[in-house]
Amino acid sequence: MLVISQACKDAVLDEKPLSFLSPDITLVNNAGFQSAITALHQGARELMGTDDSNTYWSLYLATDIGSIGVRDVLLRDYNTQLTPTYTAVNWFWEWAYLTMLPRANQIIDYAQRPTAVWKSDAEKNAVLAEARFFRAYTFNILSNLYGDVPIVDKVATEPKVDYKRNPRKEVLEFAKADLEYASQWLPLTEPQGGRIVKNAADHLLTEVNISLGNYDKAIETATNVITSGRNQLMTSRFGTTKAQAGDVFSDLFRDGNINRSGGNLETLWAIQYEYQTPGGVSSTGIGKPWLRCWGARYFDARDPDNASGMLLADSLGRGVSWMRPNNHTLYEIWQEDPNDMRNSVYNIRRKWYYNNPASKYYGKEVKFHAYLDTLYHVYPIFRKIEGLSLAGAANGRTFSDWPMMRLAETYLLRAEAYILKGDKQKAADDINVIRQRANAKLVSAAQVDMDYLLDERLRELLIEEPRRLTLNRMGKTVDRIRKYNGFAATVSSIQDRNTLYPIPQKFIDANFGFKITQNPGY
Repeated sequence: MLVISQACKDAVLDEKPLSFLSPDITLVNNAGFQSAITALHQGARELMGTDDSNTYWSLYLATDIGSIGVRDVLLRDYNTQLTPTYTAVNWFWEWAYLTMLPRANQIIDYAQRPTAVWKSDAEKNAVLAEARFFRAYTFNILSNLYGDVPIVDKVATEPKVDYKRNPRKEVLEFAKADLEYASQWLPLTEPQGGRIVKNAADHLLTEVNISLGNYDKAIETATNVITSGRNQLMTSRFGTTKAQAGDVFSDLFRDGNINRSGGNLETLWAIQYEYQTPGGVSSTGIGKPWLRCWGARYFDARDPDNASGMLLADSLGRGVSWMRPNNHTLYEIWQEDPNDMRNSVYNIRRKWYYNNPASKYYGKEVKFHAYLDTLYHVYPIFRKIEGLSLAGAANGRTFSDWPMMRLAETYLLRAEAYILKGDKQKAADDINVIRQRANAKLVSAAQVDMDYLLDERLRELLIEEPRRLTLNRMGKTVDRIRKYNGFAATVSSIQDRNTLYPIPQKFIDANFGFKITQNPGY
């Protein structure tokens, strides 16, 4: 009877979390919150590459930049492939709602509980500011990719099946409020490389203000970044490659040069990689896939005798030509000024040479012939992607840091706001700051419009910029793809509805407590 009486006490069912990973145990002081902030940074880094097929690079595919070169079918045909079950459609949605938003909301919730012990309000507000930055960053991506999406600002403690889509304007206003808070409380100088600072918040706030039509506020927040004194455009050679052949633009993307500690005063925010380091990337499979995505499959190129002409090279990796640039990107945007620094041999690899000693063409330039596929084997590549892969050339991934925001883009965002406000001269002035650094011909106010700006963004930000998000934000997606993509199946299949991704069918089916309306046309 004693045993039975003890067993019937409800208290034995009460859980007392003992694990260090429980938020009730961890999120009680600044050290615990810093650990949770690190998890947010890790989630942001997942955009760069945890799954070859579905991460950041799919925001470039089948846009005005080009299409897929590999012998595959990924998004060649918008009608049959961009559907509510398309893998990338699910990936970004789940990255947001299962990774970034729960982590950010948990930090924001626990930081304001009475159980959290803070040395000062400033300490607490800095944690809240960084979490709110990432929440706004996530909602900005969602709103530009899907349009109307649910605003989720709390951690779900029980199953919820009746989410509703909020209008895109409400989502952006929510992100704006987060960014204004972040701008107020984030530090001007990061405590360590890769941390979010005030200028990064103001940079993103500029973009959100443009989307909301707040052009004067966008100009103000961009100007805050430009005149802050913390960041400046790099105009002289610097860093680990300073003594090597190159130019200042190529220096911006070389290993060791991305962060402020490497002498780069232009980067506002950079994703951090530390190869084979717990927390820094411990797996060879989750580095940046840019070499695989943008790189040509040169190592399979045959020589004119149909013999193997090429071998894997360390700095070129194992490209598979997922993202094959079109003629507009490779040639047309440079016709205005071929001597533009960003078109130099240090920034675009236009010539290839046979590197297999067994080939009788060894050392000779690769020219087109019957056994060469120029959509697949050899085409010009942008050298931002190049770099030694610490996991070996066959891995196809690099593990150097990567700029997510640069001051150069802040100037171009301010130029966009000026164009939309009707002040083309000031827009030209901002664009010319960037062109002057590139030793390129200056642009006149009469030449400036949104298409010119989008071409300038290609010249300056290609690969860095998630192109589909930019086109969607500017309302230019379908128009630019039809005009410039250059691949017949893509151009003929894209419809107006394809500006936005469809809402994932998985979400619609699971949310059976409220009927979710699919995006028009899907």
